[in-house]
Amino acid sequence: MSKLRGKRAIVTGAGNGIGHSIAAVFVENGASVLAVDCSREDLAARFAATDAVSTLVADVTASDAPAKIVNAAVERLGGIDILVNNAGIVVAGQFETLTDEQFDTIMDVNVRAMFRLSRDAVEYLKQSGCGRIINLGSIMSDLAGPALSIYGTSKHAVAGLTKGMAVDLGAYGITVNYLQPGSIVTRMSEPFMDDPVFKQYWEDKAPIGRLGQPEEVAAAALFLASEDAQFVSGVGFNVDGGAIVKF
Repeated sequence: MSKLRGKRAIVTGAGNGIGHSIAAVFVENGASVLAVDCSREDLAARFAATDAVSTLVADVTASDAPAKIVNAAVERLGGIDILVNNAGIVVAGQFETLTDEQFDTIMDVNVRAMFRLSRDAVEYLKQSGCGRIINLGSIMSDLAGPALSIYGTSKHAVAGLTKGMAVDLGAYGITVNYLQPGSIVTRMSEPFMDDPVFKQYWEDKAPIGRLGQPEEVAAAALFLASEDAQFVSGVGFNVDGGAIVKF
């Protein structure tokens, strides 16, 4: 349990779900973590008794968010080795009912915030010598789903952004990859899971025959953040129980 001993990580959207699980497994493996979330209550509930975690309340879409987050990591952790861009939202609706405001909102959170924070963190990731950026995509980075056209667009953009970053940043020893979770049981997915037809569809879609858990996505993030993945970059890493390959 020491794959990340001495590493310093930022995890956004860390107040619950996948982000919380990633922060927790990083700490279990020796990292110090700056956990960022827009909910002060979630951060306090999740990390109050964890000395290895420093918390920061921030809206990742705010104009000053990248500088605020990076400066906090440098001041509190002493630098940055790993950045996990996990913060994200979903907007569902039939295509013809969607609004410009909904499009802008989801792209701001899921893509633009990721781009801006990564850009500001690069200076310190270069200094690390073994920097890691892990972006949260989705199997919707490759597929499309009913009533998820904007969400799917944002996750396709995550895939493209990650690949471009991997090409540009590899010269500095920085790897950049994106996780592609399938149907994972989180607070964000709860409203969808309340629909028994939706839930059954995704259970049947995965050859493994069940929904995923946040801890299973966190295990993949741990691999990508570790030295074991030092020659892995520009990759979409599926954590979906095989759903993406099942017709």
